[in-house]
Amino acid sequence: MPESSRRPARRLPRRDLLAGAAAFAGFATVGLLPGAAAAATRQRPGALRAPALGTGDKAVVARVDARRALRHLRVLSDDIGWRVAGTRREHQAARYIADELRDLDYDVELQPFPVPDKKLAELRAGDEHWQSAAAANGAAGRARGPITDLGAVTEVTADLTGRIALFTRVPNKEPDQAGAAAAKGALAVLIVNVRSETYPERKAASFSPSLPEAVPVPVLGLAEHHGALIRAGIRRLSLEVTAHTGLTSYNVLAERRATLPNPGGRAVIVSAHYDSVPGSPGGNDDGSGTVLCMELARALRRLPTQQDLRFCLWGAEELGLVGARHYVKQLDDAAAARITGCFQNDMVATSHPPAGTYWLLSVDGKPNTTTDAIAAAAERLGYTGQTKGPTARGSSDHEAFFERGIAAGNFSWRGGEAPSQLEPVYHTPEDTVSGNVSLQRLQVSLELIGCAAYDVARRR
Repeated sequence: MPESSRRPARRLPRRDLLAGAAAFAGFATVGLLPGAAAAATRQRPGALRAPALGTGDKAVVARVDARRALRHLRVLSDDIGWRVAGTRREHQAARYIADELRDLDYDVELQPFPVPDKKLAELRAGDEHWQSAAAANGAAGRARGPITDLGAVTEVTADLTGRIALFTRVPNKEPDQAGAAAAKGALAVLIVNVRSETYPERKAASFSPSLPEAVPVPVLGLAEHHGALIRAGIRRLSLEVTAHTGLTSYNVLAERRATLPNPGGRAVIVSAHYDSVPGSPGGNDDGSGTVLCMELARALRRLPTQQDLRFCLWGAEELGLVGARHYVKQLDDAAAARITGCFQNDMVATSHPPAGTYWLLSVDGKPNTTTDAIAAAAERLGYTGQTKGPTARGSSDHEAFFERGIAAGNFSWRGGEAPSQLEPVYHTPEDTVSGNVSLQRLQVSLELIGCAAYDVARRR
């Protein structure tokens, strides 16, 4: 992948600039067909009351469509699948996003940054094809053979020569399990993860077993879901562990200049991360946020603004917000001061019942430009009492902006009791489009973020 790719943003035709002037003069339905304009005034999906939309809101609501976003999500989650930072599939996703945004006439840059080495495994059994994390101190290479299920033990007495050992994880005893199986001749060791005591409602994700000393065979940390599939009747499988080294991830940065005078060079950012954790196709986390950005980029590209619009898709969020922090670190103080706010979208479409509240999250729990804009948009759209916050929570890319003094919020569907209440399939292989994405919640997210971000971008 080339380290960066740009092309100049196309200048808007004079007729679009005139349309922009008309919009600011008060024409609420500039560029809308009568049917679309009427649709923009109807009660919004799941709202408790009818909307009271302003000029900009009507333009956004009439344009955004979750079904278009879903087409992008099927490419990212179903076709590309696991998008682990620095790997070929993450690069494939970055190219896809960049190409789509270029086609919308945005000025697009791929911003590179290094990410740590890692070992990942791919497993096959009949038509099944999975990914898993693997221990850094386990061996790379291939293995194929029958499976011996040993359960939740740390000692092995049976001869495992020519076989693949399957364990249930005993926390903090993974080195004992791996070492015991290798000593008995196992070709590879599969350790099935177990649920945490802190969040017992969440299914266990893939993990990288921590081994203080090298083990001479591959050692994989399987997700609970994959362990259950094996135990449901898979007798043999093949696997390959690959050491990924010298890795580079990319931020995909797209910009459209303000259509009206912007002497201060101010900008609004709408963002999400496009990478996923090992073993998960990242349908909701965070393919949903990614395609929300892509659909809003399409919907807002011709609307008049007094601030620049930036759509930023971060790489390597799952490694510790690496991409967003790299972006912010590259900004000088003047560039940072020109950012009005960052609307970060992380998990905006889950279909699971526990996650039915739309949370406004700021790192310090205080209101800022972004949380105020979302709260106001929710009122205009009719979602009275259906959002919560601002509430204090980091753990997403808005942290990087907050640390630099830039207004930022993270917006997400979560359980009503607390923002830590996530869907049961969070970070698992079951975070798929068919199993964990609600078209209605994606539409609501599009309208809330679109109306809020556009309202900010229309003002100096």
